[in-house]
Amino acid sequence: MSELCSVPRVSERFAQSNALDEDIARLKYVSGKREEALRRLGIRTVGDLLLHIPHRYLDFTRSWSIEMAPIGTVCTIVATVDRIVQKQPRPRMQVTEVSLVDETGVLQVAFFRQPWIAQQFKQGDRLAVMGKVEFAYGFKQMASPHFEKLEDGRAAGTILPVHYVSDGVSQAWMRRIVSGALEVVGNPFDPIPARLRVKRHLMSNARALRSIHFPSSMAERDIARARLAYEECLYLQLALRLRNDGGMVEVVPYAHTAGEHLAALKQALPFSLSDEQEAAFQDILHDMCDGGRVMNRLLLGDVGTGKTAVAACALAVAADSGTQSCVMAPTGVLARQYADKTGPLLSQAGMSWALLTGATPAAEREQIHVQLESGELDVLFGTHAVLSDNVAFKHLSLVVIDEQHRFGVGQRNALRAKGPGADLLVMTATPIPRSLLLTAYGDMDYSKIGALPAGRKPSQTVVMNVKKMPDIIAALQRKLDEGARAYWVCPLVEESEKSDLAAAAERHEMLQQYFGNKVGLIHGKMKETEKDAVMEEFKSGIKTLLVATTVIEVGVNVPEATIMIIEHAERFGLAQLHQLRGRIKRGYEAGTCILLYAYPLSNIAKERLSIMKQTEDGFYIAEKDLELRGGGEILGTRQSGFTQFKLADMSCHQDLLLRARDDVQNILKNDFQLETPRGQALKVLLYLFEQNEAVKTYLAG
Repeated sequence: MSELCSVPRVSERFAQSNALDEDIARLKYVSGKREEALRRLGIRTVGDLLLHIPHRYLDFTRSWSIEMAPIGTVCTIVATVDRIVQKQPRPRMQVTEVSLVDETGVLQVAFFRQPWIAQQFKQGDRLAVMGKVEFAYGFKQMASPHFEKLEDGRAAGTILPVHYVSDGVSQAWMRRIVSGALEVVGNPFDPIPARLRVKRHLMSNARALRSIHFPSSMAERDIARARLAYEECLYLQLALRLRNDGGMVEVVPYAHTAGEHLAALKQALPFSLSDEQEAAFQDILHDMCDGGRVMNRLLLGDVGTGKTAVAACALAVAADSGTQSCVMAPTGVLARQYADKTGPLLSQAGMSWALLTGATPAAEREQIHVQLESGELDVLFGTHAVLSDNVAFKHLSLVVIDEQHRFGVGQRNALRAKGPGADLLVMTATPIPRSLLLTAYGDMDYSKIGALPAGRKPSQTVVMNVKKMPDIIAALQRKLDEGARAYWVCPLVEESEKSDLAAAAERHEMLQQYFGNKVGLIHGKMKETEKDAVMEEFKSGIKTLLVATTVIEVGVNVPEATIMIIEHAERFGLAQLHQLRGRIKRGYEAGTCILLYAYPLSNIAKERLSIMKQTEDGFYIAEKDLELRGGGEILGTRQSGFTQFKLADMSCHQDLLLRARDDVQNILKNDFQLETPRGQALKVLLYLFEQNEAVKTYLAG
């Protein structure tokens, strides 16, 4: 273990805490093949072993006789092997049938494609099998049940843990080794104070470790799991807090001060901030004025809720403090839209600004570089172009990122590195699951603007089979004749050998047969100037139907467009569908979004479409997106896939996260450097939960 995580042996119980970091080779029964098998499972220390919790349990306190086992129910039955038969009913199909008997009857158990099972058993062996009881051909049956070979009759009336094992260590040996490890650890120093354990109704750490492996009841198992899951949540919260407080780089948080620029900007706005907008801005202002920490805040607001106005107020506060801001957008269209919309307001407030994209002429680009370095420019709007090495700020104190799901973690960090200590404000209509996780786990604060502006009408979402295309085109014809404008979204630009999805180019050609030259086409392979020209035609009404790929997901603002048709909607993610639907919520007329699907539909695809039909709440959609595809690494950079918890289950332990978040604040308030014996024990357990990098960062900072 690293020096940062070493624990002085101030007492016998404290020394027992340190035993968690002892190598498994020191344990009884661990040597040779068993040691190799444990290391293959990722078990290197005593702590690793004790956190290698059973993945299921055989509950012999509730076992059934064969006669009394209810049909259609998952049961545990203890019986004796009477006969073993191997069959091959068809090629490549092997079945091992095991007849089990007790004093009440016969149970036929079938194992499919597991011929090695026959070598595991012999007549007279006692087995515990757990599975669904069925009835066929005059006998009760189980198909491919969980099973355990019992020894010496010791399982009667007990709950037997089943761990993941590897060749070289059996279930029986794993139990012996775990039992020996519990003896070595004994009654370690509990890092969670007794007062907090009482408050949260938690058993002690020592009892929880024993009960998770060898519970006397399933209820005790559940209580032990809750204690250890809370512990994992606490260490995650602590690691995140330490990482933020220590900083990933050497940073000096800047304390901003609001002044004349902010007052002038609010005066220049064509409207007064709503209550929710003002509340969100006050959250941001509080963070920016706090010189003790760097802001890391998510501003969540659906399309049209006024996130841009709130962000503009934050830009004004940075200018009031004599520092600079940078607003980064994923596309040139969106960056230009921000500059066109926000720039004049900033000018009225006495602030200077510029726009930097890949299309900015070289001479203008050089001038911007000079103005940034001298501090002459207050605000820079831009795309990925602002990440260039030759873009340097005199004092960058605020980074604003819009449509943040379009940027990688590395890109966001690269921009912040141009202003060490810069506050970060990210905005989105739908946060990606990673952002939602970070918000829930304490690494990112969030503010939400939920209410649409007065007069805005909710949109309608319809789910239809692609076979109804003729009816849709006929209805669309009527709407366009009435003066409406519409988007038609396709997933691909052109057909490929690997996909049967309709290409935007092909769909554009087909729709031109119905609507003539009123149909426009826009996709990602077009030059920026070409895209701009098409969008201008659509905005002006020269084109009334725009066939597009997901390039219109962000940066498109046409209030007159009230219809959106998304082809093969089952292939899109929830966040993307919500972003696309947002394009028809810019005006004050009710919009209609038609989600076209084709069979076959996966269960996840069906659920996505159902969610989109049910709600327009971006935060709820993000939560469902999190459930469906996971949230990525919390302390890492991966933005999808399920976080690898050892013990906590986010489907039922979210309340533990919230409690742990509050408790960490109190722990660090009283022991900021983690110097007390309890703080040192927390460092050990951070290490065991693989969060030691956060401790290193914190103490090094």
